[in-house]
Amino acid sequence: MALGAASRFSDGPFVLLVSDRPSERLALERAIALVMDCRAIPPGVPLPSGRPHLVILDLPPAHSAKLQATLAHHGPPVPRLVLVRGEPMPAARYLRQLPAASPRQLVLANVFAMVEEATRSAQLRQRRLLERVSGATAAVAEIFDSAALGARLQRADADRGTELVLAAVSEVGIAEWLAEVWRHEIGVYQHTLGVAGHAATFGSQIGLSQTDLALLVRSALLHDIGKARIPVEILNKPGPLNPEELRLMQRHPDIGADLLRVHGDFEEAVIDVVRHHHERLDGKGYPDRLSGPAISDLVRIVTICDVFSALTERRTYRQPATPAEALSIMADSAGHLDPDLLRAFAPSMLKGSALAA
Repeated sequence: MALGAASRFSDGPFVLLVSDRPSERLALERAIALVMDCRAIPPGVPLPSGRPHLVILDLPPAHSAKLQATLAHHGPPVPRLVLVRGEPMPAARYLRQLPAASPRQLVLANVFAMVEEATRSAQLRQRRLLERVSGATAAVAEIFDSAALGARLQRADADRGTELVLAAVSEVGIAEWLAEVWRHEIGVYQHTLGVAGHAATFGSQIGLSQTDLALLVRSALLHDIGKARIPVEILNKPGPLNPEELRLMQRHPDIGADLLRVHGDFEEAVIDVVRHHHERLDGKGYPDRLSGPAISDLVRIVTICDVFSALTERRTYRQPATPAEALSIMADSAGHLDPDLLRAFAPSMLKGSALAA
């Protein structure tokens, strides 16, 4: 089943009902709509965008299993009620099952109970997300302020920010993380937190260990630390930089690496990312014009997340690219990014946008 937008639906919390029984679908839709928006569709219709509060599946076993597999690959789990035809499925978290022949009143009683539970869970999830975004922003701000003032950079701030990003993205997904980050006018921190969120998503997608995943997200949080020493009028200039401004801007990787070496207790792998995240595979990057195997996998991953974030973020002088547009631009940028990693990166970003909250 394809994923796509359904413009006839309004924004806000909703129940997704997929059923191949038209009369039952209509009856359930009307009843559920009394308490929450219900988006009822037959099988084969593109799924609406947005993260539903609850998914109800009233389908033959093969169709139900296929759709559940599709949903499982698109962000954190969503509670599901399956009206089973035949043998029940193995028990699982977020899954409730009823025989398809159950009385409608019993089905609706379960639906309403699950909607109430999901609403409470969503409210709690939102509170945790707000706390984690605020905490991660404070940690990044502390690091950048220390860098700007020449004070010692605290590894504990980077570790705290890393833990908060990982916890939030694993619970709500990249779309909700970015939406909350972008609700606040926090300047360069928005980009930093966006890159870290994409790194957390991609690292989890490719199966990094918890240790390597934390190293990746910490590197992403610190990749632009050198910008703390770049004049704010250059950082925020709403247009192309002149040659002198560009020269200053291109110093931020080596400034950042020097800051970490002198003032902090950070791994060489993190310092490598900070210094080399603007290198290119063809050797045309900066500051060291590294090429090919001289650029580590960690640098390559953060570079992809950095470029994708920059393309999809809003700017005063241009509209953000959609995820698909950004990935197309990146794929066409021959010699810049690792093509194998970019191919692996693309699905997680498209999935994140397809079920954006």
